[in-house]
Amino acid sequence: MTAKPQRGIDHLVLAVRDLEAARRTYMRLGFTLTPRAEHPFGTGNSLVQLQGNFLELLAVVDPLKIAPASGDTFSFGAFNQDFLRRREGFSMLVFESGDAEADRADFARAGLRGYRPFRFERQARLPDGGQATVAFSLAFATDPRIPEAAFFVCQQHAPQYFWKPEFQRHANGAVAVTEVVMMAADPPSLAGFFAGLQGEEAVSVIDRTLDVVTARGRITVLPQAAAGERFPGLPLTAAPASPHFVGYRISVRDLDGLRLRFDASDIQYRPMAGAIQFAPAIGYGTYIEFGSV
Repeated sequence: MTAKPQRGIDHLVLAVRDLEAARRTYMRLGFTLTPRAEHPFGTGNSLVQLQGNFLELLAVVDPLKIAPASGDTFSFGAFNQDFLRRREGFSMLVFESGDAEADRADFARAGLRGYRPFRFERQARLPDGGQATVAFSLAFATDPRIPEAAFFVCQQHAPQYFWKPEFQRHANGAVAVTEVVMMAADPPSLAGFFAGLQGEEAVSVIDRTLDVVTARGRITVLPQAAAGERFPGLPLTAAPASPHFVGYRISVRDLDGLRLRFDASDIQYRPMAGAIQFAPAIGYGTYIEFGSV
């Protein structure tokens, strides 16, 4: 009996230098965004809530609160601060978790580099203007071959205050993140790392492309030539030689209607088979694709 894929895609961390400018751009793309919020460790965000996963536009808002990484302590703030010193873009991939501590133990058994558990709280503004406390437990996993990307699981302790239907309705008909795409010189060499994150049965290699199936969405790691065919503008500005995220795809309810929406706007897109694609100049260092449900 084949085991089910583990740990669906929970959210993407999209690091930007100007949070308000990024919010305006994403609203022009037809997304509804949550109000700005701040973390107790120096970063701030605004979210695009979808059906079961979300996008996190993230910026450094108080550098004095950012703690450095040390030993077995991973610093979310420091990682993104360092990332933004080099470029903007897709910095971290996050998986859903029902028990972050158990996931941390799973990562350790799989031989992944792990860190101390991390829990934090912040205030969330509700659609009616009120506030509620939301809390999260995180467990990080990294690989020294992938210094420009980090991975972690996120366990929500108050999901009833986080997910709100009002924030999940989008003018562009967005439904969910269905795929994230990385580029690497040798994708098959990363199979063991992703097997540690998702289980060996979730990972396959075809023609040097690494495919990872999760409980919600998939991860595609493309070699450079294939990545260049899918994303004609590669390499990204200031992109590293090491494996890194280059784009993501979101399913939408009415792709033809969405094409008409953008045809009537000044936002340019690239037509694809069953999808439309926006360049990194629009996606703040990341390719964005909308595809049919």
